[in-house]
Amino acid sequence: MLANEELLKEQILLKCGVNPKKCMVCGKCSGTCPNYDSMEYHPHQFVQMVENGEIGKLLETKSIYACLSCFACLERCPRQVEPAKLIDAVRQVVEGSRGPHHLDPVQVPEHLDDDIPQQAIVSAFRKYKK
Repeated sequence: MLANEELLKEQILLKCGVNPKKCMVCGKCSGTCPNYDSMEYHPHQFVQMVENGEIGKLLETKSIYACLSCFACLERCPRQVEPAKLIDAVRQVVEGSRGPHHLDPVQVPEHLDDDIPQQAIVSAFRKYKK
């Protein structure tokens, strides 16, 4: 594992507080994921990829945006690993690497559709502007 990937792994684990070593790779989390078909890497794969230090692949996948953060994966996990928290931490690292001004509020209307609740937009700005 590259030194940079090791640092990113530490950063991700600090953000989420998840212990990927608890994962038994049973796949129950992925089996219950309502967005399973939209993901290149599934919840149990995310956990294993972080544990194995395959951070580069995770930083490039669109699967980090497919996670609904519904925590259905946690409900089925016999070891309470919390893959959704881990996926969100990867998403935060990706967005944080873009810098504080990668999305200007003036640009937001071009990214909207009628199905996005306004609270989601405000929440995203609060979360990813840190």
